[in-house]
Amino acid sequence: MPRKEGQKRKLLVLLEILARETDEKHPLSVPQLVEKLQEHGIEAERKSVYGDLNTLNSLPGAPYEIVQLRGRGGGYYMTDVLFELAELKLLVDAVYASKFITARKSKTLIDKLGQFTSRYRQAELDRKVLVSGRIKSTDEKILYTVDALHTAITAGEQVQFKYCDWNLQKKMTPRHDGQLYQVSPWVLVWENGNYYLIAYTEGRLKHYRVDKMQNVHQVAGSKREGAAEYAAFDVNTYMQQMFGMFNGPLKKVTLLCENRFAGAMIDRFGTGPILLPCEDGEHFTMTAEIQVSPQFFGWVAGFGTGVVVAGPPEVRAEMKKTLDRLQELYR
Repeated sequence: MPRKEGQKRKLLVLLEILARETDEKHPLSVPQLVEKLQEHGIEAERKSVYGDLNTLNSLPGAPYEIVQLRGRGGGYYMTDVLFELAELKLLVDAVYASKFITARKSKTLIDKLGQFTSRYRQAELDRKVLVSGRIKSTDEKILYTVDALHTAITAGEQVQFKYCDWNLQKKMTPRHDGQLYQVSPWVLVWENGNYYLIAYTEGRLKHYRVDKMQNVHQVAGSKREGAAEYAAFDVNTYMQQMFGMFNGPLKKVTLLCENRFAGAMIDRFGTGPILLPCEDGEHFTMTAEIQVSPQFFGWVAGFGTGVVVAGPPEVRAEMKKTLDRLQELYR
């Protein structure tokens, strides 16, 4: 008896049907699976489909399980393939929250993520409410910039690029008349929805915002520098010390805080700094290493009278100067 048409690809098509058309709320009976196969141009008998289901379930290392629901309205469905729905939602939220990914690329990526679950669950990944009011990049080249930087980091080579700023015409213009920067890239970090490159240059480690980098390319044959400095570098500490990714002199700063802001301090500085209760029972002090910048003073001011710079004296004095200047502006 000749083999029916499409038998060579029947298992693959059946696997795709189960992955995209079924979940625990939407099982398919064997007669329904036969119909679905016919829609794909594959003739199949019920008995052979039962055997195919057993074959698919017995494949070693398969990232799924085909489950049979018995009783009225029962049938077969496939459990999560590779990703659980909650994991996919987490990835979708990360894509939506990323300012450096354009709206068009966000939709493309989320559509691709949706292919890893059933079409019914894919509808749950439509979480567009999350992007309301969010600023998204309009430049998709950043994805290729990130890839070029990862490649250079893996190869251990230096990179060159132009570093840019926005002008009043809302265009990126290179700093220093288009001068090329050459640095040794070590790691990429993601902070506040932006990618930053940590690189060694001019005897120290510095950071660069990736979406402001243009024409990134490896410098062939240039060995990356700064291995000793990076070995002693703690990325998490570096990020905690900075506010708005603005550099400033590194100081040990003591803050006097109302007790209700304990959570805010832990969120910002982690559980490392010690929170020392004050005698009044309503305040505590904590000390952390901070790169002191105008953004840090703005962060403190955001707490009103609830957080005060207690020391050192020069940082406290600079905070007062900042507030005095602001007061002058609003007189």
